[in-house]
Amino acid sequence: MAEYPQNVVQRFHGTPEQVDAGLVGEPPRTWESIVIEEYDRAWAQRFIAVRSSLTEALGALIICVEHVGSTAVPGLAAKPVIDVDLVIGDTAEESGYLPALERLGYRLVLREPWWHGHRMLLSPAEDVNLHVWPQGAPEPVRHLLFRDWLRSHPHDRERYAATKRRLARDTAHRPRDYSLAKNDVIDEIYARIFAASASAAKAEQPGGTTRADG
Repeated sequence: MAEYPQNVVQRFHGTPEQVDAGLVGEPPRTWESIVIEEYDRAWAQRFIAVRSSLTEALGALIICVEHVGSTAVPGLAAKPVIDVDLVIGDTAEESGYLPALERLGYRLVLREPWWHGHRMLLSPAEDVNLHVWPQGAPEPVRHLLFRDWLRSHPHDRERYAATKRRLARDTAHRPRDYSLAKNDVIDEIYARIFAASASAAKAEQPGGTTRADG
């Protein structure tokens, strides 16, 4: 396990004002209320279908497509919206990929060049958040680390689920605060992820000691 560069370790916290500034057209209906559901195996199948359609539409433009977010973690309660990270060469060249995605029914809802060139599109049924990132952006790296950590650490998975349920109740009258309200617990989990990475990397260095007795 490697240590990660600072741009991966240092997580970006956007503000409501920045989100509003990046909004394109009408905000998603899913922003109007937060519904947390028990894990559904159909979410994984939904991602497979999305990945297939993206591959057919964009072909060689795609560097990678990953299922991220809570719906990608078996056993984790989540909003029933599939988060997908799509990495391409350059998100600023919208003419190279937006028309193809629009033909699939997606619409652009966020344009955030200040957040590593992030674009977010929404599926026609508003059940997929398609996050488009340029090659080298640190956020997709963090998303995979977070997903894989929760898949293999039940305590943090349950703690995160409980926090999401509580925050969904606490922000019921202001649902757009929900995502920002999760930052404290997310940052705590990332701190453990990066501490574990640093510890493992140190143990693997010449002269380091790796214990197998836990």
